[in-house]
Amino acid sequence: MSVLLGLSLAVGILLILSPRLWPRGARLAERSVRRSRLRLLLDGAGMDRISAGGFVGLCSCAGLVAGAVVLGITGIPVVSGLAVVAGAGAPIGVAQWRTNTRQAAARRSWPDLIDHLVASVRSGVALPEALGALSTVGPQSLRPAFAAFAREYGATGQFGEAVDTLKARIGDPIADRIVETLRMAREVGGTELSTVLRGLAQHLRAEAAVRAELEARQSWVSNAARLGVAAPWIVLLLLSTRPETAQAFAGPGGVTLLLGGAILTVIAYRIMRRIGRLPTETRVFA
Repeated sequence: MSVLLGLSLAVGILLILSPRLWPRGARLAERSVRRSRLRLLLDGAGMDRISAGGFVGLCSCAGLVAGAVVLGITGIPVVSGLAVVAGAGAPIGVAQWRTNTRQAAARRSWPDLIDHLVASVRSGVALPEALGALSTVGPQSLRPAFAAFAREYGATGQFGEAVDTLKARIGDPIADRIVETLRMAREVGGTELSTVLRGLAQHLRAEAAVRAELEARQSWVSNAARLGVAAPWIVLLLLSTRPETAQAFAGPGGVTLLLGGAILTVIAYRIMRRIGRLPTETRVFA
């Protein structure tokens, strides 16, 4: 009877673990999706030269350094563990901040860039030369990407591969739409390219004006979220330098309190960010 119960337990454990053990292809597909999301984040932040593996290693090193520093200051293992998680997430936060900053700057620059592109198209300049010319007359923040496009197209002569690299370097959904419009016009032709681009520029100007007004009104939500997250933990670090405070938080009750506070902090921060977050366009053509 005991042997039968043991076999049943083993079969049950095997069935529970089977989705994670088989099939291997599903796990590889899931990993590729995670890698692609990380790659999109790095491209959008202007970190296209950093590999996904290198960025993961950077996050790991940042987490270990933060945990070691906090452990040396406070001597509380649970606080050190929370610092490891926060330190590992810091590079991701920096990359997301860079992505948002670059997208905001590009959002203001795209209408002028499209105007330059329309002028080149209407004057009879070929599309590759029109894109390459933006490296000198386009917005300052986007000139390096178009200069790289001009070099790659001049070296290979492959328009499709060059614009794919351009999209990866810029990492912006508006750039994806413009590039795909130009790709279609080059491959199948079209006489309404200038009209389409002018309409897109007008739409982007109106959207930028509305978004700027909303961001000015809702900026206090984001600032309050950051302050609400940082202030209690800064106070905790200051108090943990005292031996009696460190001893109180080292017990089971202190560990439970810290873990519960960390979970509530994350939930509250995400709720406040969602309240103040404006809708953003996703990269459909990435």
